[in-house]
Amino acid sequence: MTTPPSLRPAWYTAPVLLWSAFVIVHFVLGLLNLRAPGYPLGDVSSVYTFWTDQAIVGHYWVGINGPWVYPILAIVPMLAARMFGMSEYSGVWLAMIMVLDAIAFAVIVGWGKRRQNSLVAWWWLGFLLLLGPIALGRIDSVTVPLAIVGVLLVASRPRLAAFILTIATWIKVWPAAIIVAIVISVRERAAVVVTGLITSVLIIAGALALGSGTNVFSFVTEQTGRGLQVEAPIATIWLWGATAGTGTTVYYDTDLLTWQVRGAGVDVASAVTTPLMLLAFLVVAALGALAVRSRARVADILPALSLGFVAAFIAFNKVGSPQYITWFAVPVILGLATTAAGSGRSFRVPAILSAVLAALTQVIYPYLYGYLLSLNPLMLTVITAKDLLLFVLLGWSMWALWREWRRTNASAAENPEWLPEVWPFSALPPEVIPNK
Repeated sequence: MTTPPSLRPAWYTAPVLLWSAFVIVHFVLGLLNLRAPGYPLGDVSSVYTFWTDQAIVGHYWVGINGPWVYPILAIVPMLAARMFGMSEYSGVWLAMIMVLDAIAFAVIVGWGKRRQNSLVAWWWLGFLLLLGPIALGRIDSVTVPLAIVGVLLVASRPRLAAFILTIATWIKVWPAAIIVAIVISVRERAAVVVTGLITSVLIIAGALALGSGTNVFSFVTEQTGRGLQVEAPIATIWLWGATAGTGTTVYYDTDLLTWQVRGAGVDVASAVTTPLMLLAFLVVAALGALAVRSRARVADILPALSLGFVAAFIAFNKVGSPQYITWFAVPVILGLATTAAGSGRSFRVPAILSAVLAALTQVIYPYLYGYLLSLNPLMLTVITAKDLLLFVLLGWSMWALWREWRRTNASAAENPEWLPEVWPFSALPPEVIPNK
């Protein structure tokens, strides 16, 4: 007996096709990192190797013997890339990121058993390709697949999810935003908080035992004292001002190894970015809390709340590095997977906007970055469009949370099971997930 055509899996759900595309995308991005103009793998092959040489050869450990811009666990993947010697460092780094992405990819598609997530997997591959070599060439590339696995495990294994996300946070701070979103949204918040605290205490205790002292927290103070980076959304105002002869200049900070802006009002703008970021966080958190209080479903809250926190983190950041755009993959994958499972609201708009944002980012970095530094009007237009999209995504997330608050507040009595026991897109095989 043959299967009716209407019941046959679509061609794009075939595991062989999905995994072949995964390999091709990572091969192309790896090749771009190694061969493309603009030195896209520069941080990995120069800065990361310098820090690991300091540790192995000079016995000076960043974050232990002195302050560092990253949390203490960031040194672990940097050291891991040395496993086959320094001559192979870049290749090993790219292979390591590909393995981490493969694990996240497997979780998305349920190890080949969750075909409804095939379009989610295709979106991620397209997003990586649009973003370009920067998608693999920074420490953020380690944290993104970890965060993807964490959010997709939170329903079925909240403690494991909290552990993974906490580890990711101690590599690069941004996954803390996802943890906060989970704590606000889910019933198992106590398990998430306790696991995160225990994991953090163990990491801090290990660093203190190695003699770090307060250096284990130096990533906080190192960020607060830096200037306004060229790619920061708020810096675009001064970039345009420079073309009008306002006296703004672009310079290279040799301590932080970044391009920054200098001019009238820049110091004030740099100082207010953190308070503005905190204010945006509080507004998003308040909307999320109101939606939870009005008995909205987790599937309707967590993706939008995660998106809002990530967008606020980037839109009001004084750094604004191009690799930050990789963070959007986590809330978008979460939202698309929720929709694919027949729960939650459509996440099509953020998915499209994030893909456009990725493409604009690749236009700027690495190929044409020099034109941005020279204040080329066309490149300033591109980065302005990119910055505006960040605020559009932030606004969309706030609107989505407000909508859930107003909608469910009016019909809470009709929605008693507002927080499902198990999310349908959890890591459990489809056949063991109960119907809700």
